[in-house]
Amino acid sequence: MINDTVIYIGSVTLLLGAAFCLLAALGILRLPDLASRAHAASKAGVVGGGFVLMAVALLGFDPVVAVRAILGIIFLMLTTPLATHMLISAAYRADDKMRAYLALDETRPKS
Repeated sequence: MINDTVIYIGSVTLLLGAAFCLLAALGILRLPDLASRAHAASKAGVVGGGFVLMAVALLGFDPVVAVRAILGIIFLMLTTPLATHMLISAAYRADDKMRAYLALDETRPKS
C-alpha cells in the first residue's frame, strides 16, 4: 500500500520534472536575447532537475540513492544561479548590443 503511493508520487514528480525541463528548452528556443534565455534555463532547469532528482530519491527505494539525490538537488540550487549570473555578467561586459535591450542599466558609469 505504501509502496504503491510512493510509486504514484514519484511518477507524478518525474512528470512534473520533465514538464519543467521541456519549458526550459522551449524558453531557450523562443526567447529573444541571451539574458532571457539564461533566465529560463536557470529557473526552469533547476526546478525540473530538482523534481527529477526527487523522483529518483522516491523511486530508488534505497537510502543511499535518496541521500545522493538530495545532495544533487542542493548542489543544483547552489551552483546554477551563480553560474548563470557569471555567464550573463561576462556576456554583458563583452557585448554592447546586449545593453540596448535593458530598460535600466545600473552598471553603466554615470556621465
